[in-house]
Amino acid sequence: MRALIAAAIGLAAAFALVFGLTALGSPSGTTSPKPLLTTVPSHP
Repeated sequence: MRALIAAAIGLAAAFALVFGLTALGSPSGTTSPKPLLTTVPSHP
C-alpha cells in the first residue's frame, strides 16, 4: 500500500512540475540576423 501511495505522490509531483513549466512558458530567445561565418583552414 505504501508503494502505491509513493507512486501516486511521485506522479502528482511530475505532473505539477510539467504544469509549472508549461505555465511559465519557454523563454523568448531571438536569433541573430547575421549568420555565423566559419572558415575552413587552408591545407598545406
